[in-house]
Amino acid sequence: MDHTTEPLSTIPTGMRYYFGQEARLRRTVEEIGMTVFDGWSYEEITTPTVDYYSLFEHGMGRAEAHRAFRFTDTDGRLLALRPDVTSAAARAAATLFAERERPLRLCYAAPVFRQQPQSHAEWRRESTQMGCELIGANTLVADLEVLLIASEFLRGLDLEGNYAITLNDVGIFNGVAERLNLDPTSRERMRQLIDVRNAADLERFLTPHTSAGEAQSFAQLVQLSGKRETLDLARNVISNEQSRAGLDRLEGLWKVIESLGLTECFEIDLGDVARLDYYTGLTFKIYVNGAGYRVGSGGRYDGLTASFGKAEPAVGFVVDLDLLTDVVRMRRADQSLTRTQQGTPPDPKTNDPDEEPSRDSARDPSELFLKALERRAQGGRVSLKLLR
Repeated sequence: MDHTTEPLSTIPTGMRYYFGQEARLRRTVEEIGMTVFDGWSYEEITTPTVDYYSLFEHGMGRAEAHRAFRFTDTDGRLLALRPDVTSAAARAAATLFAERERPLRLCYAAPVFRQQPQSHAEWRRESTQMGCELIGANTLVADLEVLLIASEFLRGLDLEGNYAITLNDVGIFNGVAERLNLDPTSRERMRQLIDVRNAADLERFLTPHTSAGEAQSFAQLVQLSGKRETLDLARNVISNEQSRAGLDRLEGLWKVIESLGLTECFEIDLGDVARLDYYTGLTFKIYVNGAGYRVGSGGRYDGLTASFGKAEPAVGFVVDLDLLTDVVRMRRADQSLTRTQQGTPPDPKTNDPDEEPSRDSARDPSELFLKALERRAQGGRVSLKLLR
């Protein structure tokens, strides 16, 4: 191929420059996020930009990893530009940090590279992921911690009242699929119909597997998103044990969210069933007014570290820095962001490390998080001592 014919005055599709005020705003959004992560005692990690392709196949699954930019090393091994940070963070937890005390808290801001269909909403082939991973704790309190970190980050960007974090639990879908005795192909078909909110086709799909009434009720249920009433409606339709356990976990989370006065920022969405094979419990998506696509996602993925060694519970989330910056830029026009809405928070080193909330077994989660949020509002640093 004659490379001299490539147009050097343009850049490849899916790439872009950042400069001037937009570049500074992008840096400020990143700094606000990393300050929030640090305030919850997360340690920054930088993973390799180039890694073995097999890492991402194990971590993301073959379908997602297939979107990576791949090339061959001089020794014939297949490499990839990093399409995801979570996989490498999980490997580090299982290897580099194997002897570290749990729970392990890691955070990052790093470019990722993915091939995208030209018409896809996620048109960027290079974007920056910001996120955090809480590894080694499988409790309601651990799930709540990452949800509150995501919420604090968005409030720090002055997006109060303009974002929603939608909650689901994979146990609900898995329980229904198992009760219907669906084979893998039929299970995937049901997932796709739910994910695109196609109630009519979903009802037709379910009718051969269950009663007409139950098929209609379930098809209507997955169209709903709302508050506690969504869980109440689900209990009237879903009776299998695994789905009920998922509903119980969501209800436990929702009770604490209610007690913290944060229900305006959260919703229950039983139609969010994307990438179910990756997650093992809680899943959530992050939406912001002004963005045409979700700006982040997360959940519990207790099986991931088993690919690299010992299996451990884990929960985390990522947000797309570029999408967030676009939203903030549109909302604030040409105004620059300050480090936080109230000014630069105190240096975390000045806080008393002994002033930490107690272990989650010692008190009600609502009380634990009320104290944690109060301390964060004062610019203090918290480190929840979670049970495993």
